Amino acid sequence: MIEGLYETHVQVKNLKKAVQFYTEVLGLALAHYDETRPIAFLWIGENKKAMLGLWEQPENLQKRHFAFSCSKDFILQAANIFLENNGLQAYNFLKNGTQAPMVFAWMPALALYFDDPDGNQLEFIHILEGEGRPELGVVSYEEWIKINSTHQNKS
Repeated sequence: MIEGLYETHVQVKNLKKAVQFYTEVLGLALAHYDETRPIAFLWIGENKKAMLGLWEQPENLQKRHFAFSCSKDFILQAANIFLENNGLQAYNFLKNGTQAPMVFAWMPALALYFDDPDGNQLEFIHILEGEGRPELGVVSYEEWIKINSTHQNKS
């Protein structure tokens, strides 16, 4: 019945600034802008496949979290540079001071976090091949590779 998530919405303090961030920095395409509500809809990836709604809420902003699917190579090799070049700070799920991506072993998925200008928590995520290992919790990518190579050698 359900095939995927089509859209999600977040609140932003200034709609024009938020649209500028999501289109010019993150590369999403503007689908519709309605100043009377005020709301903007942006395409994520291919048009009409997924959408992000931005609702202007100047006060009492409720911050949200969502993740963008990305390639493993982008997350490992370019995400930090991309974020830094756009004045954004990368952090990992553990918020332990490192900007290195982490692996959620239960999925498994490689992930790196950053905040939009309104403090919404955004994530770049890539689902890794192989079986999940929930007992490992959250580990560095290097640790994930090492554990999986040891685990495969034992099989």
